[in-house]
Amino acid sequence: MKNQIEQLKRAKNAVILAHYYAPAEVQEIADYVGDSFYLAKIAKQSNADIILFCGVQFMGESAKILSPNKKVLMPDLTADCPMAHMVAYGVIEEMRAKYDDLAVVCYINSTAELKCKSDVCVTSSNAVKIVKALPNKNIFFIPDHNLGSFVAKQVTEKNIILNDGCCPIHAAITASQIKLEKDKHPKALVLSHPECEAEVLALSDYIGSTADIIAYANNSKATEFIVVTEDGVDYKLITDNPNKHFYYPNPHPCCADMKLNTPGAVLSVLEKEDKEVIVDEDVRKRALLPLERMLELAK
Repeated sequence: MKNQIEQLKRAKNAVILAHYYAPAEVQEIADYVGDSFYLAKIAKQSNADIILFCGVQFMGESAKILSPNKKVLMPDLTADCPMAHMVAYGVIEEMRAKYDDLAVVCYINSTAELKCKSDVCVTSSNAVKIVKALPNKNIFFIPDHNLGSFVAKQVTEKNIILNDGCCPIHAAITASQIKLEKDKHPKALVLSHPECEAEVLALSDYIGSTADIIAYANNSKATEFIVVTEDGVDYKLITDNPNKHFYYPNPHPCCADMKLNTPGAVLSVLEKEDKEVIVDEDVRKRALLPLERMLELAK
């Protein structure tokens, strides 16, 4: 199957991008592995005619928004992110009516339509930096209340209004699960994603995006870590650090949508080119603006 995929990639000038949460066997065959924003930038910079994005819907959309002249495919178009939809358009309009000096800050983990209604996008890596850089006093942070709350603690000079959305996988992780792992592995450092609940973050030695967690583990002199994010990241952590040990909350945090990206699905979509990401051109142009503003503010 790997050989077939390689042959099709060369024949069709395709590139395979895989998110850290995709299954290990998909990360193994990918040309690039990373978080959603890194992969969208790679898609834009690539000379490939076909971008095969092994992730969830909003990631494929972001790649298409930034790379409109390339064919963007996904192994499974039903792979979705519940959090990407977790804010009503009416709530955004209510907030704009209520606050004169308001910026709607949209986590990149959101639909193209939500990006259209936002002033700027952010990632978990640059959210604090960008919110600080905005001239607005009032910030409506959508859709994730956990990342928004984390940002609010770092940017106390602003009035950050939170939305009632979350990543179901990260939000399901409890402080008691982390305490159990700490009891079993007392020397292990706790590395957590800011999409987790506040009581989990309070037990953490380091809080950062998936890419930041990997970098921290790679650079740390510690050899044991409790990793508080989706367990797909284990492939990269072990590949980079074969002599270190990584533990996860029990049960392991696992995104079923991400696991829809299988080698068989990759081969099928490369053969048929039948699962193309389509973004309405008007939506694409409007959603591009907050993404471009993010690029500018994150410099």
